[in-house]
Amino acid sequence: MRRLGPCLLVASLLAGCGPAQSEPSFTPSLDREAASLTTTDVDVAPECQGILTFVNTASFETLDAYLPSDAASNLVARRSTAPFATLAEVSAVNLMGPVRLTQIESGARALGYIDSTCAGILDELALSSDDAAAVVSLVNTVSASTLYAVLPHAWNGATNLINLRPFTSAQAISNVSGIGAVSLRNLRNAATMGYSLEVLVSAVNALPEDEWTVKLDQSFEVANVIAGEHGNGRNNGGTCFGIDPSTFPSTWTNRPTLATATEVRDYVASAASFANYVHNYPISSEVVTEGLANLETRIAGRTFKGCHLSYSKGPWGGIQVHFFVDTETGFRILTEQHWVE
Repeated sequence: MRRLGPCLLVASLLAGCGPAQSEPSFTPSLDREAASLTTTDVDVAPECQGILTFVNTASFETLDAYLPSDAASNLVARRSTAPFATLAEVSAVNLMGPVRLTQIESGARALGYIDSTCAGILDELALSSDDAAAVVSLVNTVSASTLYAVLPHAWNGATNLINLRPFTSAQAISNVSGIGAVSLRNLRNAATMGYSLEVLVSAVNALPEDEWTVKLDQSFEVANVIAGEHGNGRNNGGTCFGIDPSTFPSTWTNRPTLATATEVRDYVASAASFANYVHNYPISSEVVTEGLANLETRIAGRTFKGCHLSYSKGPWGGIQVHFFVDTETGFRILTEQHWVE
């Protein structure tokens, strides 16, 4: 049995990743020249920012005309501490929810805060009309395997989309059983920012699980990872950056500098390379190259909080977990690599 160690967890292994063999079905990126699309992982498109302006500036009396009085009062009380910056913050206010968000959208539209360039709020996501059209195009045209890659945790939802397409509106897609807030956000991101990264993540995660397992994750919860969700052995410590120190053990290191796009890219490239190395290059070079290129477009110029965690797995093995979360948009990615000496 080959004897490997953590030294293989470096991005340099990406070089010479071998001949292409079996490859997941991949559909090239859709043409985006005709539309101005949302290119960051935010929950309010620029064309819909008037919704937040409405919530932040409208008087109680105005809000009360569209919402129950207690809900309007809660919004006014919450915004007095800080203006709402995201739809998630609005939704988190007591008595707010999908119905109330729709009522807020109605008020913002009736009073001219938004116009037809904002398609509206679907599943707690404010879509521009261009974003909505891009989502419809994506769902109607991509291969089934790509759609499953975009929705890895909504298999039933993806199957229902495939069986019911073609769709004529984003609202119809949102109404499909198995499609919720996370799924619609994934579809919006794939439609507006590309989906080669999701194809790469799916390809890595489809590899056999053994002592050399490699996994990638885009929908983890930070608290769960810190609690050990991705480590099945003894924690050897960690280094975190941008994470509240009170949320992780005092024995861990609190790094003062945030991660850069280069650091994020290197760890994801390392994971993909390691997966290919230990499984004799089952992922084609095209999928790896396209996936990393897509990642780079999403993280360029950004900063990230996260942690580097280490676990023991028996006397001769271990697990390395690295996760990163964009400090502004919330985009996230995690790598998990198991190794044995």
